[in-house]
Amino acid sequence: MKKKILLVGESWTSTSTHVKGFDQFATATWHTGATDFLAALADSPYAVTYMSAHAAATDFPLTLEALQQWDAIILSDIGANTLLLHPDTWLKSRRTANRLTLLHDYVAGGGSLMMIGGYYSFQGINGGARYRHTAVETVLPVRCLAWDDRIETPEGCYPEVTEPHSVFNDIPGEWPWLLGYNEVEMHPEGKLLATVAGTGHPLLAIREYLQGRSLVWTSDMSAHWLPEEFARWPGYRQLWINCLDWLTEHR
Repeated sequence: MKKKILLVGESWTSTSTHVKGFDQFATATWHTGATDFLAALADSPYAVTYMSAHAAATDFPLTLEALQQWDAIILSDIGANTLLLHPDTWLKSRRTANRLTLLHDYVAGGGSLMMIGGYYSFQGINGGARYRHTAVETVLPVRCLAWDDRIETPEGCYPEVTEPHSVFNDIPGEWPWLLGYNEVEMHPEGKLLATVAGTGHPLLAIREYLQGRSLVWTSDMSAHWLPEEFARWPGYRQLWINCLDWLTEHR
C-alpha cells in the first residue's frame, strides 16, 4: 500500500490590468507550481494529495487526529497566516485550532514534515511567510531569519553535498543549477546534508524531533528558483523519493 503524503501550497492567483489607450480591463489567472512534482511522484511508492494554498485556509486539518492520517506533510510556498487564520477566526472572530501548534504535535508524536523553499516559506519575501518563532519552526532542522530571507541567484548556483546520506542514493553526481533559495541558519539538533556551493548556506537538512522527523529543502520545487533543466534531470524524481523514504521509514 502506498504511503499517504499531503502537499500543501504551491498555488497563487494573479491579477493584471491591461491598458489600451483610453481603455483598460482586468484579468485574473490561477497558477500552480506543483505540476512537475506531482508528475514525478505519480508512479512511486507515495500517493500524494495536493491541497492548493487557497483551499488550505479551510481544508487543512483542524485536529491532530486528522493530521495523523498522513505519513508525511509537505509545506511548500504557503505562509503561516494561511494556516493561522481560518475564515471562522478572520471573518467571524471565532476561536479555531492553531494549526501550527497541531503540526508541532503531529511531528512530536511520530509524524513527518517537509518544508520546501519559496517566496512564502521559512521567513519569505518581506518577512511575510512568518515561520520564525512559531511551533513549526521548533521542529525544523533550521532556524528562520528575522527578515526577508530570499537569496536570488539569476546567474545560477549549485548544490554541494556535504555529508553522505540515503537521501542522495542513486542520484547522478552532477547537479543542475538553481536560481535562488531561502537563507536559514542550522538548528543545533539539525543535520546538514547539502549546502549552496561557495556560501555554506543550508540547502538540505534533516532532524529527528522527539518521535518524528523533519526535512527542509531551501530552494523551490518548481519555477522560478528551480528551472526546467532541474525538473527534467533524472535526479529530480529520485531526490523527492529519497527524502520521503527517509522521512517515513520510521512509520
